[in-house]
Amino acid sequence: MHIHNINEVPAFRTKDGSEIRELLAHRNSCIANQSLAEARLPVGARTTRHYHPRAEEIYYILSGTARMEQGEELQDVGPGDAIAIPPGVVHQIHNTGSEELRFLCCCAPAYEHDDTILVDA
Repeated sequence: MHIHNINEVPAFRTKDGSEIRELLAHRNSCIANQSLAEARLPVGARTTRHYHPRAEEIYYILSGTARMEQGEELQDVGPGDAIAIPPGVVHQIHNTGSEELRFLCCCAPAYEHDDTILVDA
Protein backbone atom coordinates (compact mmCIF):
# COMPACT_ATOMS: atom_id res chain seq x y z
CA MET A 1 0.00 0.00 0.00
CA HIS A 2 1.41 3.40 -0.96
CA ILE A 3 0.30 6.35 1.15
CA HIS A 4 2.14 9.67 1.24
CA ASN A 5 1.27 12.57 3.55
CA ILE A 6 1.64 16.10 2.14
CA ASN A 7 3.67 17.09 5.22
CA GLU A 8 6.29 14.44 4.46
CA VAL A 9 6.67 14.90 0.69
CA PRO A 10 9.63 17.04 -0.43
CA ALA A 11 8.90 20.09 -2.57
CA PHE A 12 10.55 20.77 -5.90
CA ARG A 13 10.24 23.44 -8.57
CA THR A 14 8.67 22.47 -11.90
CA LYS A 15 9.89 23.80 -15.22
CA ASP A 16 6.97 26.32 -15.27
CA GLY A 17 8.09 27.82 -11.93
CA SER A 18 5.50 26.41 -9.53
CA GLU A 19 6.48 24.61 -6.34
CA ILE A 20 4.97 21.14 -6.16
CA ARG A 21 4.85 18.21 -3.81
CA GLU A 22 4.35 15.04 -5.81
CA LEU A 23 2.06 12.87 -3.74
CA LEU A 24 1.75 9.88 -6.07
CA ALA A 25 3.56 9.01 -9.30
CA HIS A 26 5.78 6.31 -10.77
CA ARG A 27 8.72 7.84 -8.86
CA ASN A 28 7.29 7.08 -5.41
CA SER A 29 4.45 4.56 -5.74
CA CYS A 30 2.84 1.80 -7.77
CA ILE A 31 1.04 4.42 -9.91
CA ALA A 32 2.34 4.08 -13.48
CA ASN A 33 0.19 6.24 -15.78
CA GLN A 34 -0.54 9.50 -13.96
CA SER A 35 0.65 11.75 -11.16
CA LEU A 36 -1.00 13.69 -8.36
CA ALA A 37 0.73 16.70 -6.83
CA GLU A 38 -0.08 19.73 -4.73
CA ALA A 39 1.15 22.97 -6.31
CA ARG A 40 1.72 26.28 -4.54
CA LEU A 41 2.15 29.81 -5.84
CA PRO A 42 2.87 32.82 -3.61
CA VAL A 43 0.77 35.98 -3.75
CA GLY A 44 1.28 37.75 -7.08
CA ALA A 45 3.22 34.87 -8.66
CA ARG A 46 2.36 33.17 -11.93
CA THR A 47 3.61 30.16 -13.78
CA THR A 48 5.44 30.64 -17.05
CA ARG A 49 3.11 30.13 -20.03
CA HIS A 50 3.65 26.58 -21.18
CA TYR A 51 2.07 23.48 -22.66
CA HIS A 52 2.50 19.73 -22.46
CA PRO A 53 2.63 17.83 -25.78
CA ARG A 54 1.63 14.52 -24.14
CA ALA A 55 0.02 15.14 -20.75
CA GLU A 56 -3.49 16.23 -19.99
CA GLU A 57 -3.89 17.99 -16.66
CA ILE A 58 -6.58 18.68 -14.10
CA TYR A 59 -6.11 21.54 -11.63
CA TYR A 60 -8.33 21.52 -8.54
CA ILE A 61 -8.17 24.74 -6.50
CA LEU A 62 -7.87 24.10 -2.75
CA SER A 63 -7.32 27.65 -1.45
CA GLY A 64 -6.67 31.11 -2.79
CA THR A 65 -7.87 32.81 -5.95
CA ALA A 66 -6.31 32.97 -9.37
CA ARG A 67 -6.76 33.89 -13.00
CA MET A 68 -6.48 30.89 -15.30
CA GLU A 69 -5.39 31.38 -18.89
CA GLN A 70 -5.88 28.72 -21.56
CA GLY A 71 -5.15 29.77 -25.10
CA GLU A 72 -7.09 33.03 -25.59
CA GLU A 73 -9.46 32.41 -22.66
CA LEU A 74 -9.12 33.96 -19.17
CA GLN A 75 -11.23 33.03 -16.17
CA ASP A 76 -11.08 33.78 -12.44
CA VAL A 77 -11.00 30.62 -10.33
CA GLY A 78 -11.16 29.77 -6.64
CA PRO A 79 -11.66 26.99 -4.11
CA GLY A 80 -13.69 24.09 -5.47
CA ASP A 81 -13.03 24.87 -9.14
CA ALA A 82 -11.70 22.03 -11.32
CA ILE A 83 -9.93 23.02 -14.53
CA ALA A 84 -9.40 20.69 -17.51
CA ILE A 85 -6.24 21.33 -19.56
CA PRO A 86 -5.92 19.25 -22.74
CA PRO A 87 -2.51 18.32 -24.18
CA GLY A 88 -0.99 20.99 -26.41
CA VAL A 89 -2.96 23.93 -24.95
CA VAL A 90 -0.84 26.87 -23.76
CA HIS A 91 -1.77 27.74 -20.18
CA GLN A 92 -0.76 29.82 -17.18
CA ILE A 93 -2.15 30.37 -13.70
CA HIS A 94 -1.67 33.66 -11.81
CA ASN A 95 -2.27 34.04 -8.07
CA THR A 96 -4.48 37.14 -7.89
CA GLY A 97 -5.45 36.74 -4.23
CA SER A 98 -4.09 37.81 -0.86
CA GLU A 99 -2.94 34.34 0.24
CA GLU A 100 -0.84 31.52 -1.14
CA LEU A 101 -2.59 29.67 -3.97
CA ARG A 102 -2.77 25.91 -3.40
CA PHE A 103 -4.13 23.47 -5.94
CA LEU A 104 -3.98 19.81 -6.84
CA CYS A 105 -2.55 18.92 -10.21
CA CYS A 106 -3.26 15.55 -11.79
CA CYS A 107 -1.27 14.71 -14.94
CA ALA A 108 -1.75 11.76 -17.28
CA PRO A 109 0.80 10.57 -18.20
CA ALA A 110 2.76 11.65 -15.11
CA TYR A 111 4.46 15.04 -14.93
CA GLU A 112 7.89 15.15 -16.56
CA HIS A 113 10.12 18.21 -17.10
CA ASP A 114 10.74 17.12 -20.71
CA ASP A 115 6.98 17.24 -21.45
CA THR A 116 6.84 20.93 -20.44
CA ILE A 117 7.43 23.41 -23.25
CA LEU A 118 7.88 27.02 -22.07
CA VAL A 119 6.33 29.68 -24.28
CA ASP A 120 7.44 33.07 -22.77
CA ALA A 121 10.63 32.05 -20.99
